[in-house]
Amino acid sequence: MTLYTALWANRYWEETIYPEPLYQEKIFTGAQGVPIFGWVAIPKNARGTIVGTYGITGSLENQWFLRLLGRKAFAQGYAVVLFDWRSHGRTALLSPTLTSDGLYEGEDFVQIAAQAQGMGCPAKFWFTGFSLGGQLALWAVKAAQDVLTTSHSLTSQDIGGAAVICPSLDSNRSLSYLVKDPLGKYLEQAIAKELKRLAWRLYEAHPEAIDPAAIERANSIWGFDNELVIERLGFPSVEAYYEASSGLKILPSLTKPTLIIYAADDPMFDPAIVPDLLSSCDRNPNIDLILTPHGGHVGYISSAECQAQAQDPDPWWAWNRVLEWCQMRG
Repeated sequence: MTLYTALWANRYWEETIYPEPLYQEKIFTGAQGVPIFGWVAIPKNARGTIVGTYGITGSLENQWFLRLLGRKAFAQGYAVVLFDWRSHGRTALLSPTLTSDGLYEGEDFVQIAAQAQGMGCPAKFWFTGFSLGGQLALWAVKAAQDVLTTSHSLTSQDIGGAAVICPSLDSNRSLSYLVKDPLGKYLEQAIAKELKRLAWRLYEAHPEAIDPAAIERANSIWGFDNELVIERLGFPSVEAYYEASSGLKILPSLTKPTLIIYAADDPMFDPAIVPDLLSSCDRNPNIDLILTPHGGHVGYISSAECQAQAQDPDPWWAWNRVLEWCQMRG
């Protein structure tokens, strides 16, 4: 499922879905004043707003799975805000600020929502993402709880919650698992190469801000964070950074409705995380967990039979559940 989605589904997705909304380009101001590039589309009489981003690598231009959500959400009456998160896409051209795996991106979501509200995007705001973007969206709910006050233009009541697909939850365990797994080590190397390309693009845009020798040494996901990220964030080790940014540890504290769709056979993550995920969600009534035995990593493409069973108009099972849940919770 993972490989099919990555290598084949991207060829035909546009044939299954509505045309793309007419997006307005917008440069938002995120946490710490970091500029964030995004797209905004607002339908007439919008019922709420979806704010989303993608996973560990990519850009708005090539992340078709996120753009698919934008089309579906807009067609169902939601305003849509999609953005290139820190170090990615056109945001990387605006700032040399590196990633923090949610520690600051969570507040980016909140600041983007506040500014989108000023553009006419209505509450409730629903934060979403997949893979590492799912972890960022979980941190957005945590940030909304921490930073919103009565003096803020956005109130706590304006935030609906988060809905995420296959979120990264424990990088320490998953990276250790990934590099030892026969398939996982190839996936890790493919991601590491994309991270290296990301770093070189940052260097080309901001040569004064990044050491090219460090980029040369960054030949793994762990190496990227070790060489380029942790010193700027003040962490003594990559392991400490991953522990601090873990999505799993914040689940018990989330007070807004949160949907997590997660596949037990996700090849990107250590299977040992699943019992901890179940335990964390069981202890928090605000979290709705859909744990499936199959689905792969951000896969969940449904057959015609499954579509009929779920009464879905297309094969994008996970996004259909996300929008269905937002409507129910809204």
